[in-house]
Amino acid sequence: MSPFSALAAQADSPNKVEPHQVDSTYRYWRKRILLSSLIGYATFYFVRTNIGNAIPDMQNQLGYSKARLGFILTVGGVVYGVSKFVNGFLGDRANPRYFMAIGLFVCAVMNLCFSASAALVALAALWFLNNWAQGMGFPPCARNMAFWFSPKERSTTFGMWHTGHMIGAALTAVLTGYLVKYLGWRSCFYVPAGLAIGGTLFILNRLRDTPGSLGLPTVETYKGEEPPPPDAAENGDDSQARSADEVPYRQVVIEQVFKNKHLWIISVANFFVYTLRYATGLHWGPTQLQEVKHLSQVASGWLLSGFEICGLTSALVGGYVADRYFRGRAGRVCLIATVILTAALYLFWSVNQPLIAAACFLVIGFTVYVPQMLIAAMAMNLGTKRASAAAVGLTGIFGYASSVLSGWGVGRIVDTTGWDGAFKMLMACCFVTAALMALTWNVGAHAEAPSSSEACRRGQSPIPQ
Repeated sequence: MSPFSALAAQADSPNKVEPHQVDSTYRYWRKRILLSSLIGYATFYFVRTNIGNAIPDMQNQLGYSKARLGFILTVGGVVYGVSKFVNGFLGDRANPRYFMAIGLFVCAVMNLCFSASAALVALAALWFLNNWAQGMGFPPCARNMAFWFSPKERSTTFGMWHTGHMIGAALTAVLTGYLVKYLGWRSCFYVPAGLAIGGTLFILNRLRDTPGSLGLPTVETYKGEEPPPPDAAENGDDSQARSADEVPYRQVVIEQVFKNKHLWIISVANFFVYTLRYATGLHWGPTQLQEVKHLSQVASGWLLSGFEICGLTSALVGGYVADRYFRGRAGRVCLIATVILTAALYLFWSVNQPLIAAACFLVIGFTVYVPQMLIAAMAMNLGTKRASAAAVGLTGIFGYASSVLSGWGVGRIVDTTGWDGAFKMLMACCFVTAALMALTWNVGAHAEAPSSSEACRRGQSPIPQ
């Protein structure tokens, strides 16, 4: 088997799982796929968010301004967004096991090279390549979530998966806080690179492709949520309806992704959400905590870790609330979270008491991750499982294009006007995000499950969980 054939998505296995074993087999593999995807993606963050705590020492030792270091962040963020978009199309049709492992291994190599470099051009080029490989991390996970979990449980499940990268970012913040203090900024890159190599081996061992590749029925059949054929509702003739799986992939992408107005709305909103996420946390969080709130390197590292842990909690809460109380209308949860985020950001900016500022910083972490996570879940449902990675890739290219603003832009604003100018810009981002999410108030509602008689009429035999 050639390397290229290994990357291709696996065909359905001819060896079908016995009906009486479907439930137990599905339960085992759903837990394994979710956990493997979570841990694998968390490891990507060890070799991406490790730059935040390194920036202050890089500035002192290499003599670069905030704007120049922000340029490296901008290059990385924009490239990651483009890569996530391009690799979304590849990831929809690739074997997640190998696609994800290759991306993580390349990230490890780029971090090793970054740790040995000093020239701005070299640093930017290596961070460029690192973030291109980073774009190979999410599409396999989106494919796994779409094929192993049904639409009605996707916000909740995606919220659980989403905790992985926050765990990774939180652990990275603490780890690099100590590394930069005792071993210097270069250790923030070569130590995580070693962890990423271990993560590559883990992914190869644990991850697999679709349920069909393991001889299992589709997740919609398993969960009793098999939708009617797409033409049935219009024609009233199930026998003449064409299966969604027979529609060419290109047509699915055009109809469900590029012509979907709601997907474009949440993509634009994602630009401002990611600006808020990176400017307040991962990229500039340690710097502003040290310069504005006068915290130590270790203290800012722990607080940034708390920022991520709060985001971990909100991902679980936000996904559950969207599914349980809003029937999948995740835009409503995003709007509520954004309003709270706006208030917390204003207080963090205006108060001088360290404890109050720290509490506000944690609230920002809790609320900013709600729209960041749910926008991706909304995109997966809007794009359908056939184009889930492409749909999330579209939101991603907007999200990481924000690095122009959250990276170089923030650095330039602070260099010229101070942190007050940066916080005014971030407040504006909050208002725009709230307005855009208000337009999605009714988007993402769950379809009603077919009744037993309807399921029988369509020849379905749902397998109860």
